[in-house]
Amino acid sequence: MSIVITTSNVNGLRAANRKGIMHWAGEHTPDVWCMQEVRAPQSEIDPIFNKIADTYVDSGKVADPTGLHTMNEICRIKGRAGVGLLSTLPVIAERYGLPGLEEDVDSGRWIEADVRTPEGYEITVVCVYVHSGDVDDPNKMHQKFRFLDTMLTRMGQLRDEAAHGGRQAVLCGDFNIAHTPLDIKNAKSNVTHSGFLPEERAYIDKWLDEYEFVDVMRELAGDIQGPYTWWSQRGRAFDNNTGWRLDYQFATPELAQTARGFTIDKAPTYDARWSDHAPLSITYDV
Repeated sequence: MSIVITTSNVNGLRAANRKGIMHWAGEHTPDVWCMQEVRAPQSEIDPIFNKIADTYVDSGKVADPTGLHTMNEICRIKGRAGVGLLSTLPVIAERYGLPGLEEDVDSGRWIEADVRTPEGYEITVVCVYVHSGDVDDPNKMHQKFRFLDTMLTRMGQLRDEAAHGGRQAVLCGDFNIAHTPLDIKNAKSNVTHSGFLPEERAYIDKWLDEYEFVDVMRELAGDIQGPYTWWSQRGRAFDNNTGWRLDYQFATPELAQTARGFTIDKAPTYDARWSDHAPLSITYDV
């Protein structure tokens, strides 16, 4: 059987709720849905997650609202970050936070769920929101590189577990890095900007080469320009498709081999775009 894993930066869950995210949820009902930039207190997240569960019931995806498992971590800095994960698959274990990081600015950026697929496999799904960084603010760049450095330890553990017969893993999220010139419309004019710095892109090189993770969408799409997942709200970036690919699913090799297709939902069938990021969904036969 196949499962669909979706990752989407919702750019504020409350705003997305007002702009039409429920329409998308009812139409697509992914089996696992990773969200970044939730940016809301728990008292407002819970009712929206409950509403999403109701849409899953209405669509026939689950029998009742308890069939949609939800978890999230709020950033300890009000109005920042925040990640969530929704799953129709059984959740065997939950983990919160990236081990090794304790500062408030690093909270609400990393959660893990071990889920059981219809075929009985257990896989680890990680929801990630990497710092955006800012070349004009050395402290923000330090925070980003510190987070990326700490990620390497956990990614190595996930790689080793998968390589020795344990759970396969997939990291889903907004990584705030465009990997190569294929992942950004205007590469030459952005090489000195955060998100396309050579030293940032080198981390993805390391994940793919040394750590053996697979950029699943790129593996499926091949060496084509784009497709992108984020467009600036300035000018007519969306209309002109002047975008960046910032949202990824990086999977361990055995899981990546089961990927059968992807969609980037740039043009929803409803009027409002509920985020400046487009949801990335990948189908796996597991």
